[in-house]
Amino acid sequence: MRTWTRAVPAALGALALALALAGCNDTDSGKSGKGSGYGSGSDSGSSDDKADDKTTYRLGEASPPQESTMQATKDSTFTVTPTKVLTGTEADMAESGLDLAELPGPKVPVYVWSTLTHKSGKSMPVGDMDDDLVVRTDQDDRTKALLVLMGDATWPDCPAPDTEKQLSEGQSAEICTTFLITRGEKAAAVELTQGFYNDPLEWPVKG
Repeated sequence: MRTWTRAVPAALGALALALALAGCNDTDSGKSGKGSGYGSGSDSGSSDDKADDKTTYRLGEASPPQESTMQATKDSTFTVTPTKVLTGTEADMAESGLDLAELPGPKVPVYVWSTLTHKSGKSMPVGDMDDDLVVRTDQDDRTKALLVLMGDATWPDCPAPDTEKQLSEGQSAEICTTFLITRGEKAAAVELTQGFYNDPLEWPVKG
């Protein structure tokens, strides 16, 4: 089972919380039996079944409709479409407003642009639609988005999203989210977790 590790950096004008998933290779343990990739590898079954088994997408390709996990909007659905991934620099970190000495090792930011689209049901805040996004590195470290608790952290060309903005059926929002990864590692994929018993969806990062 994946374990959460937390780093709570003190701040120079900002207090942030970095959530990371410890790197591991047990993605199949405790799962529902779905394999990664474009299906189970078998030719049996209908084309619809194979489409349902798909877990790997291209950047710019929308996820299947996701069901809200919030009680107030439990019947609502939405899609997530990561469109662009860019790794920042040490200079970005130095100018962000975070106290780098309090971070667990040297970090660099990864910026992920996504389109969130409300598909059905009650309106939902943007912050409830991208909460399950994760960046996986080439060392199999997994990190959730940086959460600023107090003050502000600023990043070039990646403004903090308006997480309280409500989207109604048919409406979309384009947002940029910042993740911190260990310096020297590379972003390998954007993942969308789907609970403990289903494989995450993934959008590989090329280059």
